[in-house]
Amino acid sequence: MTQTTSVRPPGRAGGAVVPVLAFAGIVVAVMQTLLVPVIKDLPQLLHTAPADATWVLTSTLLSGAVATPIMGRLGDLFGKRRMLVVSLAVMVVGALISAFTNDLLVMIAGRTLQGFAMGAIPLGIGLMRDMLPRERLGSAMALMSSSIGVGGGLALPAAALVAQHADWHALYLGAAALGVLAIGLTLAVVPESPVRAKGTFDLPGALGLSAGLVLFLLPVSKGGDWGWTSGTTLGLFGAAAVVLLLWGLMELRVSAPLVDLRTTARREVLLTNLASIMVGVSFFVVSLVLPQLLQLPTASDGLGQSMVVAGLCVAPLGLTMMFTAPVYARVSARYGPKVTLIAGLLIIAAGYGGGLGLMSAAWQTVLTSVVLGAGIGLAYSSLPALIIGAVPASETGAANGLNTLMRSIGTSVSSAVIGMVLANTSHVAGGVAVPTLHGFRLSFGIATAAVAVGLVLALFLPGRRPSAHPQLRASSEEEANLERAEEALRGFRGRVLDASGAPVARARVTLIDRHGRRAGATVSATDGSYALAVPAQGPYVLAARAPGHGPLASPATHPGDTHSVALDLSLPGQTISA
Repeated sequence: MTQTTSVRPPGRAGGAVVPVLAFAGIVVAVMQTLLVPVIKDLPQLLHTAPADATWVLTSTLLSGAVATPIMGRLGDLFGKRRMLVVSLAVMVVGALISAFTNDLLVMIAGRTLQGFAMGAIPLGIGLMRDMLPRERLGSAMALMSSSIGVGGGLALPAAALVAQHADWHALYLGAAALGVLAIGLTLAVVPESPVRAKGTFDLPGALGLSAGLVLFLLPVSKGGDWGWTSGTTLGLFGAAAVVLLLWGLMELRVSAPLVDLRTTARREVLLTNLASIMVGVSFFVVSLVLPQLLQLPTASDGLGQSMVVAGLCVAPLGLTMMFTAPVYARVSARYGPKVTLIAGLLIIAAGYGGGLGLMSAAWQTVLTSVVLGAGIGLAYSSLPALIIGAVPASETGAANGLNTLMRSIGTSVSSAVIGMVLANTSHVAGGVAVPTLHGFRLSFGIATAAVAVGLVLALFLPGRRPSAHPQLRASSEEEANLERAEEALRGFRGRVLDASGAPVARARVTLIDRHGRRAGATVSATDGSYALAVPAQGPYVLAARAPGHGPLASPATHPGDTHSVALDLSLPGQTISA
């Protein structure tokens, strides 16, 4: 079979892929904060009761939580780019539905479709792992992971400007346009990943997880309205516990589960996911508190700023998260993602602790936003690296989908708890309940406590030196060969694939020089990756073989510079069943 070689420096490979995927993540994250500037006006805009209007926000939250692990698994099975485009397309349809209605039920349906796009975040991280060279992977994943906060932070001033000077439905039209642009860029720039998981889609598992999440997140979101001790709230929590327990037992019995609970139970994965909940809590608290503090009249403990000014004061939260991505890459490369997560949590704690005394001027809220953005950016950036370092390549989408779900649960809990705190500490002015400075400070205190819990969890993560290739879970032989090849820089690298394009693990790859002598050898990693250093420029033959496949001998020439030549090796024949 003819092979295609390309002399392309890994550091420049797919230069447009990262910004396009990050842009898609930002577009998806915009959905989460799109309506923040008009939250207080929703009952009047939709001609409904305040309790019913909150479903416009709750529906997006629920659908996003359900979509993240499901779309991650579908991406692992059928192609991550394909599922990313599907997620964005569903979001565009939802935005268009919401843009042309004032009916509450239709609006909720549109918002539910918009929340479905949250699955794009883990899909983008999975694509980066499958395509990017190792030296670019850390900063790229950091930017993609932080896009949740970046999109949310940057959307606030833009949405406030639109809501203040135009019909609020224009928010949805703008979101739909961004979604169409993201789809076009993805199709034009991002190639499909060849990495596929084996097995079939676990439909009963997806239905069971969806039911359990809805039963859990529904009372979390609405408990303040229904009463935390009401029969409805307690009944739903009890039903969620039963459904999720039965779902877990079922997942342990199926051969191709939606979520591999045995992998999830690994110490590193479990502690990272639990810490993710705490990071999610800390991110949403500042998003809820600062806009309200800024817009409240000065007579009511507020700062008396306009909607647009309030959005601009909170925008540094997202901007700082964006700029911490390259910082994360350098810190993590030297000390590892565990240290980066701990550093991020410490900065968040400092931001909330200092923010307790910085609530008397607009510039103080800007300072708080900058510090919290830096900390949350570092923390968010470290999470996918910790997950990817602990799971096989074929489970990247599902594992990161579950991690994104944990962050969503954190924001859901944060929304419910902080909403309850602000309601219980408010005072009535002119027949309207108004939040107080005491409530804002108590909310910051709760966020600080959540960060402390996250810090304890992070401290118990397994410590290890940072790896030059965190996306691989390889044996010691594979690790040694890959490290030697990367230290030399000059050589061949790529993936060993079968006839269908799926990766072949543990394939033996031998480098033969022009004299027929062996110049090197290695075995492919779990995702089919291999790397071999060459002693000099000139022609070579790469021979690959693996059980159940025909052998392959692929001629290739190395130009002799310090770059690696990208060369995928496609083994002929089909896997032989035992």
